[in-house]
Amino acid sequence: MLNRRTILAMPLLATPALATPALAQTAWPERPTRWMVAYGAGGASDIFARMIARALATPGAPPIQVENRPSGGGIVATEAVLSGPADGTNLLHVDNGMMVYNPALYARLPFDPDRDLAMAAYLARFHFFVLVRPESPFQSLADLIAAGKREAVTYATPAVASPHHMCMELLRRRADFGATHVPYRGMPAVLTDLVAGRVDCAIADITNATPYLTSGRARALGTFGETRATAQPNVPTMAELGVPNAVAYGWQGVALPRAATPALLEAVNRGVQTAMATPEFSTQMRTLGAEVLPLTVAQCAALIAAESAIWRPLIREMGIRLEG
Repeated sequence: MLNRRTILAMPLLATPALATPALAQTAWPERPTRWMVAYGAGGASDIFARMIARALATPGAPPIQVENRPSGGGIVATEAVLSGPADGTNLLHVDNGMMVYNPALYARLPFDPDRDLAMAAYLARFHFFVLVRPESPFQSLADLIAAGKREAVTYATPAVASPHHMCMELLRRRADFGATHVPYRGMPAVLTDLVAGRVDCAIADITNATPYLTSGRARALGTFGETRATAQPNVPTMAELGVPNAVAYGWQGVALPRAATPALLEAVNRGVQTAMATPEFSTQMRTLGAEVLPLTVAQCAALIAAESAIWRPLIREMGIRLEG
């Protein structure tokens, strides 16, 4: 719900530890590294992680191995990273679901994201769409809502407690209609079953939705962005479609165990920002429709605090609770 200008205006929150010249001397990666992704192969998180790993794969550099550990709420991947050392050899690919939503969603978690994780870098944010198959009887968002008022429609997402999940929960409460969640393990399976007609609709990020929209394999009924997506300018916003206060973005970042030193967090931030500044990466991100925001470590912390103050009370107000 925070716009680009608000995010970039967040205070740097510099501390003496973050201001010391010694931070600039820390290198990363220095050893082989695991980059843990909490979603299945082929989804936006997996795509972004592998793009950065490739960009960092310069001659002589230690390898970065992307590992997929899909589970609801990213619990399995998070536990895998927290069980390892906080020395930069275990990274967790995070999103706003894992860092912001989970503490309000789950009655019980085996860890506390606020206490146990530190976000080192922000990657990008992106739009979400409500997708239907081309021959769907729902020609508009109004059709889908009207059907849901008669009988709950089914909607697919890549995981329980994912930002995709929260988008539809927000929409169905704002528009007051019934919808039954059908969670999968990754976006490829979501889109396969959407096209096959096994679910009524799906919530998809722009990265995965764009190939289906451009090829005519799916139609977008609306976007959750505050404005239309530059890469899909013909898709109207929820506000344009008569559903105000249904704004939600997905964003992704990189986190380490909280015990990681400030110098290491800064080093990972520099490494990731350098990788994302390469011409190949920049071109790919524009193609994927992702909006890159070069935040500092301190701004990442400020973003999580600001979004938590908005989303956690809203999730509790909506009454969504999950079992860990």
